[in-house]
Amino acid sequence: MERHSLAVNSIAADVRKFYEHGESYRVFHGSSNSTRPRHGTDQNVVDISSLSHVALVDSERRIAFVEPNVPMDRLVEITMAYNLVPPVVMEFPGITAGGGFSGTSGESSSFRHGFFNNTVNSIEIILGNGDIVQASSLEREDLFHGAAGAAGTLGIVTLIELRLVEARNFVKTTYRKFEGIPQTISEIQRQTENSEIDYLDGIVFSRQHSVIISGELVDEKPAGCKLQTFSDPGDPWFYMHVKDKTLLLSECSEVVEYIPLNEYLFRYDRAGFWVGRQGYTYFKVVPFTKFFRWLLDDYSHTRTLYHALHASGVSSQFVVQDLALPYDTVETFISWVDRELGIWPLWLCPLQGCAQPTFHPVTGSKNETAMSEKEKTCSPGNISQPMINVGVWGWGPRDYATFLAKNRSLEEKLVELGGRKWLYAQTYYTEEEFWSQYDRPWYQSLREKYFATTLPTIYEKVKVQLRAEWKSPKQWSEKWLSAWPVGGIYGMVLATLSGDIKLHRQAKWRYRE
Repeated sequence: MERHSLAVNSIAADVRKFYEHGESYRVFHGSSNSTRPRHGTDQNVVDISSLSHVALVDSERRIAFVEPNVPMDRLVEITMAYNLVPPVVMEFPGITAGGGFSGTSGESSSFRHGFFNNTVNSIEIILGNGDIVQASSLEREDLFHGAAGAAGTLGIVTLIELRLVEARNFVKTTYRKFEGIPQTISEIQRQTENSEIDYLDGIVFSRQHSVIISGELVDEKPAGCKLQTFSDPGDPWFYMHVKDKTLLLSECSEVVEYIPLNEYLFRYDRAGFWVGRQGYTYFKVVPFTKFFRWLLDDYSHTRTLYHALHASGVSSQFVVQDLALPYDTVETFISWVDRELGIWPLWLCPLQGCAQPTFHPVTGSKNETAMSEKEKTCSPGNISQPMINVGVWGWGPRDYATFLAKNRSLEEKLVELGGRKWLYAQTYYTEEEFWSQYDRPWYQSLREKYFATTLPTIYEKVKVQLRAEWKSPKQWSEKWLSAWPVGGIYGMVLATLSGDIKLHRQAKWRYRE
């Protein structure tokens, strides 16, 4: 903790200097699993990349003090040594604890525990003027609530007190097949009330083939039962494994297998759900076979996939959206995605409601119509409806204007159906449209109260910077680097040089019997 205090005091001094000079700045974390375009580097930067340690695990109190740049695989590795695990673990190993708190992280355990920030007891945060303060539900509650999901625009989180739960050896995993989307949605909603399961999500492969995946933490497995793993190069990709396991099943039939807990938590890492499949579609000449998936395994993990996505320019052609909707409009939305984008599979993840106002994706309060405007923007406590997240990830139209139009139409459809998007991804709203969805007076009052007005606003951080016409020599260079197949090769080279491959090879969360 002494090392931590020295580092935080140094960071706070940098923040105070910028505040006193009235200068804006951005924060450098050292890594990112965001799919938002990265902004330029010609601005003041506060470097917090050294805050990458688990400072303390208190096994008796079942809490951990975690710095913001600790990735999930490192956090799980350390806590499982104490037979403990975070209640909500983001499915990609490189996502950090700070990113989980300051962004929106809802995973397959979120139907029971809520978003990642709902498992946090308190935070240490550097305010916009350089003051170092604590925030929790008992102290500066408005800041504690507002900073969750605000993308670091209310201050710099430097330490998180995280709750832990007892770990178990395995996840008893059940795959249940459905042949209709309405039945799938209805069953997911019903299963959220099942007290015996700890994890719940679903994959919609097509209109005729959906699978609900439920997991139960257990310490024992049947004698002779072979464990299934997903992290080694020779292992199957999880989504393909699920499809193969259920393809020939009849309606409502199920199959059960046992997966080591650490393997289950990061089961979607290889291929980034199914985004990695699109790399083979991009290059065209590389066969999508088990041998080439083994050979190119280093480029199939989410750390390298994200790096290549940023570097190659493919993000301007790829739809990356997570959308939360009420249960009764999800089917309509999926039909729209099929008709307008033709993207399959889709991910389904049930989520608890959360306190409002918030930048988390919510679907409106159960009693919102009966509330006054003053009540809607008062202190946290107004709880939104339970909802279901739909992950939409796949190639969009090749023509950039059409690509923008489709993304804009998606946002319009989402509003029409009473949903809200996750802000980690691509956001095409105009500023006026954005603030029609979120509570600007509440947010602005927090920025003023906690000296955060020299930080970029959340809209400035999440909006997509639209691609300009290729006119200048620099723009022509960027166009050349993003052209097929140069962009993909360039992205793979930079992913290799970044050290991401070394990181995932060194990861110790993989199961070893």
